[in-house]
Amino acid sequence: MRSVDRGSSVFLAADIGGTHARVALMRALPGEGHRLETLAYRSYPCAQFPSLAALLRAFLDTGTQQPVRHCVLACAGQLVGEEVVNDNLPWPIGTGALRQALALEHVAVLNDFEALGYALEGFAQQRRHLCGPTVAGDGPVLVIGPGTGLGAVVHLPGAAGGVVLTTEAGQMAFAAHSLRERAVLSELAPQGGYVEVERIVSGRGLLTLYTALCALDGVAPRLQAPEAVTAAAQDDAQAAEAVSMFCAALGGLAGDLALAFMATGGVYLAGGFLSSMQAELARSAFHLRFLHGRSARTLLAPVPVWVVEHGRNGVLGAARWYLDKGLPAFPSGGQAA
Repeated sequence: MRSVDRGSSVFLAADIGGTHARVALMRALPGEGHRLETLAYRSYPCAQFPSLAALLRAFLDTGTQQPVRHCVLACAGQLVGEEVVNDNLPWPIGTGALRQALALEHVAVLNDFEALGYALEGFAQQRRHLCGPTVAGDGPVLVIGPGTGLGAVVHLPGAAGGVVLTTEAGQMAFAAHSLRERAVLSELAPQGGYVEVERIVSGRGLLTLYTALCALDGVAPRLQAPEAVTAAAQDDAQAAEAVSMFCAALGGLAGDLALAFMATGGVYLAGGFLSSMQAELARSAFHLRFLHGRSARTLLAPVPVWVVEHGRNGVLGAARWYLDKGLPAFPSGGQAA
């Protein structure tokens, strides 16, 4: 890749999730490294807009004083051709249609958790320790985030900032651990078959667990949103069990992925609502399920787990990726291969 003249380069960077969109106007500063200046930043509820183009137009109409021709999107899902493939986004996203609607020269897309893999240095100042040792090793770092869906990414250390591996871990099959979890699986799939892990380990999954547990107990569900389930966990038996089961299932999944990638550099739990659930995670079976058993416990015991705010990290990671890999040409005339 040839060097890029970043002197006067301004572009959009957006982190598009199933519930919220975080959008920033970024400027790449001259010199070496990924030096960035945030000129404007806003967060929007996705449901308030009929399309991504309308959401970005609202930002451009209030946050810019100059033409913007370049954009990078960190999206839940994966780009196939010019379409983002994902079931959790509120509207279809096509890069061609977006370029036309906003008069953009270039739109680049990466997975939203891949973007977090490029923002790890920002985590150290924000993280809160959950379990395991307080000091990590030098190996791979795993980031997992249950939100509207479930995302996961792995950062492999190495030269030039290392390598970020995106995953679709949320589409893996959920593995029941207890008899009660098996009963929930039977409720969700009475004829058997595939139940994806994000159907249980996500914000919507928390509500799914609660509804399934109410059905198993013969109780009419009265809660209609994941945050309502969390809030009611102190005085509602099914809500309390749903939160407990969610935390334990998240611990099992985190341990599975930490084993798969030997994540001795630590595990970060990110996402829209986990930061408000740290107390529930700490007193749950999360760590027990994370550690698994026998030889797996020996491998996983040295791995620290932290909770971190998602915040602006997705936007910043997307912007850094764009400067390094995704940008064909800045308005200032520089080029990248």
